[in-house]
Amino acid sequence: QVQLVESGGGLVQAGESLRLSCAASGGSFSINTMGWYRQAPGKERELVAHITSGGSTNYADSVKGRCTISRYNAKNTVYLPMNSLKFEATAVYYCHAHTPRFDYWGQGTQVTVSS
Repeated sequence: QVQLVESGGGLVQAGESLRLSCAASGGSFSINTMGWYRQAPGKERELVAHITSGGSTNYADSVKGRCTISRYNAKNTVYLPMNSLKFEATAVYYCHAHTPRFDYWGQGTQVTVSS
């Protein structure tokens, strides 16, 4: 059973930056891919970025060039610094971990960007 603990959300003004962190524990040795999804009010959950254990990355078009996901395998932690945030980035951000058997989700952290 993998547990995911997120941190780093909050309220910022447009143009400012935030860094999200997610630490995995409890069976995290089996994790292949870790990353972040987000869900804005009235919208479906969507991928923001993810990274494999080998370092391959994938980003949503809306965030390309404004964030760089990184992963510290020794601590089973993934980081997502987000720069030049726009109002449209306001959402609940969920950490995600994919293992060969299950997908795991964090409890979510709110990111609010004021315009």
